[in-house]
Amino acid sequence: MTTREIEAKSLLSPVKQPDPWFGLRYSMNLYRGCQHRCIYCDSRSQCYGIEDFDGEVLVKANAIELLRHELARKRIKGTIGTGSMNDPYMPLERTVRLTGRALEVIAEFGFPVHVLTKSDLVLRDVDTLLAINRTRAVVSFTITTADDDLARQLEPGAPPPSARFQAMATLAERGIHTGVLLMPVLPFLEDSPENITEIVTRAHACGASHVVPAFGMTLRDRQRAYYYAQLDRRFPGTREKYERTFGERYFAPATGASRLEALFGDLAARYGLQRSVAPYRAAEAKQLTLF
Repeated sequence: MTTREIEAKSLLSPVKQPDPWFGLRYSMNLYRGCQHRCIYCDSRSQCYGIEDFDGEVLVKANAIELLRHELARKRIKGTIGTGSMNDPYMPLERTVRLTGRALEVIAEFGFPVHVLTKSDLVLRDVDTLLAINRTRAVVSFTITTADDDLARQLEPGAPPPSARFQAMATLAERGIHTGVLLMPVLPFLEDSPENITEIVTRAHACGASHVVPAFGMTLRDRQRAYYYAQLDRRFPGTREKYERTFGERYFAPATGASRLEALFGDLAARYGLQRSVAPYRAAEAKQLTLF
């Protein structure tokens, strides 16, 4: 996979309100393309206009300058999310440090942040996240299977789920809000009650405050073509199940989705887990100041 620097025209995009899952007001993507090579990734879809998602990562060389300029002009202090179109902690981040430097700017301006990642590399920036947490810092780890061996087939470039759980526990111990994005749940591969139970139980044990579920996956144009090719390679016979069950439908629900939803609801209630991340309110900052 190659990398290339580009100049971006803007960095922060407004998020349609209300955001029912992640509590975001702004979205920030510092890269285009991703090195984690998750076989199911929706960002391959043609509508996003990333022509070589698996062959080249574009680095927004002027991102930090843009971020500083745009934050200085924002009148509404809402949560900045990063990780929706690529992973902000892909291996390239170790040397480029775009995410780390962006978090430093966010801390300077006192904005809240929600980091979405599959990587324990986020621990490198724990001190910056603690500074942001004077306002509000949330880190959510995408975990769709608790099985490291299965994850290596589904997310070949990402750290294993066991490393993500360990990072979650470390962040929780430091007082940073953390949890799991249980999405997507892949039909015929991850949609067993045992998998859902293990993920939620381990998340609770690691100090998670939330688990955000979506029991199924999207299937459209280039995303579907790539995913099906990988199923043929890694899980022979599974593609045919998808074709028989879902045809050309955009959304493929998990097998027994309603049953999994009920199971998840029971587990979340038992462990006191939220199923979404609430938007940041200015009153939070005032309350923290009082204490």
